[in-house]
Amino acid sequence: MKCRAWFIALLISASWLPSKAQDADSLLLNELDSLLNSSDSLSILNLIDSILNANEPEHSQLSLRLAYNSNVLSTGRTLGIDQFGLSPGVTYFHKTGLYADVATYYSNDFNPNIYLTILSAGYMKSFGNHFSLIANYDRYIYNLDEDGFIPYSNSINISPYLEFNPVTIRCDYTYFFGDKNVHRISPAIGLSLEKRKFMGFDRIAFFPSFTTLFGNETFEEIQVIFPKQGIEGYLNLIRYGTWYKVVITEKDVFGLMNYAFSMPLSFTKRNWSFSISYTYNIPKELEGETLSLSETGYVAASLSYYFTFRKQK
Repeated sequence: MKCRAWFIALLISASWLPSKAQDADSLLLNELDSLLNSSDSLSILNLIDSILNANEPEHSQLSLRLAYNSNVLSTGRTLGIDQFGLSPGVTYFHKTGLYADVATYYSNDFNPNIYLTILSAGYMKSFGNHFSLIANYDRYIYNLDEDGFIPYSNSINISPYLEFNPVTIRCDYTYFFGDKNVHRISPAIGLSLEKRKFMGFDRIAFFPSFTTLFGNETFEEIQVIFPKQGIEGYLNLIRYGTWYKVVITEKDVFGLMNYAFSMPLSFTKRNWSFSISYTYNIPKELEGETLSLSETGYVAASLSYYFTFRKQK
């Protein structure tokens, strides 16, 4: 695997995301999007980090982790939740490039506190020295009260990468589906800077990046039509129960949804890996969308320990 740095940068800076995540972005709080993990976003960071930097990367590995997010996000747009979120998880990576991941998400702002579990399965592959690809499927299992409604329960993600050290370019595509279907496209550019055997660590890496988010959302347009003649008003009363007629039409809009600047830092020591990242989001309104969201920043961190499975000689 060649494009190791950007695999890590993706997972640190995915604020879907995510993952995260980020999903959706224009939904009300009780329509909490599947990218609340944005997350989701450190889900397999340290596993991939360790795999791509291990002395024997041909072996399969298992990673245990605990991630922290200072502000729960939905595809790069804050939902105004200022309290923290925690996410324990387990990832298994097979030497063929296949991997599976299970993560749960906790926040003291939700009831019940453990509000989401994500099951993931995917595949990573490098083609030569400059091009790599990640593809995966995510299943979202929500645990919310009766007022909670989430329109997405599945997603398919494809992430191609081009790396020309130290610059990496990627373009993530995610299709969310369930009760609603939406698309997300996220082009990004970043740098990969690292120092090995420094300050007591095996490796310290820094991956600053700039990401844009494009996507679609469906809005309802309400039009009130008043009668031009009295007979028309009476007919409206019979049909609709009001003097006027209300016409509701759905409009599907695609456009720019968010800018994000991310500054992830990763520390590796033997089987331990620690990552911390600061991300600043600038949400943008779609045509016809009304957002009360403002620019926001958040901190995410993850601590992982991994096991390597070697064949007995």
